[in-house]
Amino acid sequence: MQEKGCLTPRLHSALTEEGRREEDNRGAQKKKEGKTREMEDSKAHGSESMPGDLSEALKEATKEVHEQAESTEFMKNFQKGQVSLREFKMVMASLYYIYSALEEEIEHNKDHPAFTAVYFPSELHRNAALQQDLEYFYGPSWREEISCPEATQKYVDRLHYVGQHEPELLVAHAYTRYLGDLSGGQVLKKIAQKVLHLPSTGEGLEFFTFEGVSSATKFKQLYRSRMNSIEMDPTMKKRVLEEAKRAFLLNIQVFEELQKLVSQPHENSHPAAQQKPELRTRGTSRTHEHGPVPVKEGEKTSLTHTGMLPSTPLVRWILAFSFLVTTVAVGLFAM
Repeated sequence: MQEKGCLTPRLHSALTEEGRREEDNRGAQKKKEGKTREMEDSKAHGSESMPGDLSEALKEATKEVHEQAESTEFMKNFQKGQVSLREFKMVMASLYYIYSALEEEIEHNKDHPAFTAVYFPSELHRNAALQQDLEYFYGPSWREEISCPEATQKYVDRLHYVGQHEPELLVAHAYTRYLGDLSGGQVLKKIAQKVLHLPSTGEGLEFFTFEGVSSATKFKQLYRSRMNSIEMDPTMKKRVLEEAKRAFLLNIQVFEELQKLVSQPHENSHPAAQQKPELRTRGTSRTHEHGPVPVKEGEKTSLTHTGMLPSTPLVRWILAFSFLVTTVAVGLFAM
């Protein structure tokens, strides 16, 4: 007889196997729950999934918005060689305002620990080159000829704000602009030179010429290496990535506004040019509050005659007397 409370070998084996299965199921469930928590944490704290290097993280974070910038109508037309001199001059003017603001803030923050590693003024700064290009296109008075569109001003304002209040984000704007100029900018240079028939000696294209960079590929590698050496925690890195995306969006807005401007009829926006038509017409005809003053036919004839002859009676008498004396003198001479 089997003692109470004791299990047969077969029953003991079955219960043991069932226990193992339950333990395996519990383990699998815990593992699944752990993965779920990791995924939720990764979504909530995106920094865990971003690349360790800042340069790689920037490239990955701005990939989509970069493609959007290249897909704007203005840039697609440019890449196809469908760009006029007027359009190109407008682009250069906007770039002048943007780089003036960027490089002004870079100079103010060149010793900031979040930027000093990528401070390369002689190799990268574009302000002086843009001034040369604008003087080539507009002449010595180019500052009076150009204007800053609304979207460009918005970009400029953001650069000044970052430089003055959040200088740790300045590297995002430097990365977006300078590395883009060293890459795609060189393609645009060749297109502009060919389509606009610009001199092969480089006039009008100084912006695209980096005399201090002998190898664009090697310099970009150096620049990325310097960026990766900047110390920042995950929160700061995430802010830099967001600012880089913002820089691309600001750039897209500039392109979109330029496209609208070039689609409008060309008008000379110089203040003096706007005043010239008014100056030419001023004094040639009097205007009434509701239009030209009506003139009667008889008055027109009178005005025409008085416009041909002197209006003073004494002068008329003297002229008539002189004519009479001349006639008599000619008659006597003929005799």
